[in-house]
Amino acid sequence: MEPDFFMRPDLFWFLLGLVFLLLELIVPGLVLIFFGLGAWITSLVCLIGDPGLDLQIIIFSITSILSLILLRRMLKNKFFKGSWASPATLEEEFLNREAIALTSFKQGAKGKVEFKGTSWIASAEEDIVKGQTVIITGKESIVLIVKPKN
Repeated sequence: MEPDFFMRPDLFWFLLGLVFLLLELIVPGLVLIFFGLGAWITSLVCLIGDPGLDLQIIIFSITSILSLILLRRMLKNKFFKGSWASPATLEEEFLNREAIALTSFKQGAKGKVEFKGTSWIASAEEDIVKGQTVIITGKESIVLIVKPKN
């Protein structure tokens, strides 16, 4: 390889962008990817033209910060939406939904119901018979509170 190969600014910025992208896989936060994008844009500018070092640093800084400000929220909402559901969302997922009793259980005792294909521990204020359709009225930790469907 020629010694000039390692002195090419477009190659330097490309490799720096690659390092940022690989670091994004290790460090959480969805931030380093935008510095990688800024480095790749700078690499492209260096490939097309011949900007000085000062202009390269300005291009890198501006494109990195602008992409961070403009794209981070959009990407975070698109790829990580619903990862951390709020308690209100979780309650809405269960409340007033139907489940099927897998076991019979008496008032105040615990039994099992099937909801969304999964077996859940449940308790009720009334006697529940195996196979009966019940309505979920609440949730305490991992126990569903149910009542018979009228």
